[in-house]
Parts: sequence; C-alpha cells; structure tokens
Amino acid sequence: MVQGKWSRLAGEATAFALGGAGTGAIASALFGNMGVALGSAAFALGAAPVMVAWAIVGLAAFGLKQTMAE
Repeated sequence: MVQGKWSRLAGEATAFALGGAGTGAIASALFGNMGVALGSAAFALGAAPVMVAWAIVGLAAFGLKQTMAE
C-alpha cells in the first residue's frame, strides 16, 4: 500500500519539522532577541527566523534518518 507509506513519511517529516520549530522557540525564549554582527553591520533576529532555521534542521535530521535507514 503505497499511499500508507507516503502518509507515514509525511507525518514523520511533519513531526521532525515541528520538533525543530519547538526547539527554535525554546532557544529564542532562552536567549531573547538575538543579535548578529557581521563586520560593521548588525541586526536583530526575532523568534520567527530562529524557529524556521531550526525547522529546517529538523527536516535535515529526518532526511539523514531516512538515508541511514536504506
């Protein structure tokens, strides 16, 4: 049943992305508004970009898990 496999994979990928976004939310709450300084330029990062970055890390972990499983 191919549809069941894709449904399971989509659910698992969603769980990894949400786990990453949750980690990003916790990191943002712990460290507050983060600032990044590059040379003479500096800017602040709010919670949203941090959560998106961690969600991408979560999806990368899912991809690595799937690669290792095969």
